[in-house]
Amino acid sequence: MIDHLSQGGLVVYPTSTLPGLGCLLTSEGLDNLFKTKKRHPSKPVSIGVANILQAKQLVEVPHCVVDMLDYFPKGSLTIILPTKETLDQRLGGDMIGVRIFSHPSAIGLAMEVGPITATSANESEVEPELDTRTAAETLNLDHFIEGECAGGLGSTIVKFENGNSQQAVWSLSIIREGVVPRADVVRWWTTQA
Repeated sequence: MIDHLSQGGLVVYPTSTLPGLGCLLTSEGLDNLFKTKKRHPSKPVSIGVANILQAKQLVEVPHCVVDMLDYFPKGSLTIILPTKETLDQRLGGDMIGVRIFSHPSAIGLAMEVGPITATSANESEVEPELDTRTAAETLNLDHFIEGECAGGLGSTIVKFENGNSQQAVWSLSIIREGVVPRADVVRWWTTQA
C-alpha cells in the first residue's frame, strides 16, 4: 500500500460514515484525487489522522480543541486549524481540516502511511456507495480496504481561528452540521469560554 500511495495512487478505505478516498499529501496524489472525484480545486479536502500526535505534525492544536475532541465521539468532528506551514491549496493552504479517525481500518491505514486525505469516495455531486469495493469499482480504482460503512451524516466541520496570537484567543465557527448537532457544539463552546 505504501508503494502505491507514494507513487501518487489512491485507495478507498472504510470510515465510521462513508468510504473515504485517500492519497498522500503530495501534488501527484492530489492531482489524481481531484481528477478522479471530478472535484474543483477550489474545494479543499480534509485530512484524516490516526491520533492527535499526527495532527500536531501539521497544525496548531490548542488545548480547547483537545478538550473538544475528548468530549465528542471520536471521528464525529473535522476541525479546521491553522497549519504550521502552508500546504497545497487543495488541502486548504494555511487552514486545513483534520479528522481523527474512529474506524479501525482507517486508523490502521493512517498509522501505516501517515496523514491521508479524508474525502468521500465518490465523484462530486454523485451519491456515495457504502461498500468500499463498490465505491472503488465505481471510481475505476483497484486499491481498496474491504469494509461496509454505516452511512448517515458526515462529520461536523468546526473551524478554529486565533484572533490574537499574543494571547491565544481562539474563536469557533461551525462550517457544516453533521453527526454532531450545531446546538451541541455551541453549548460545549459556551461552557468552555
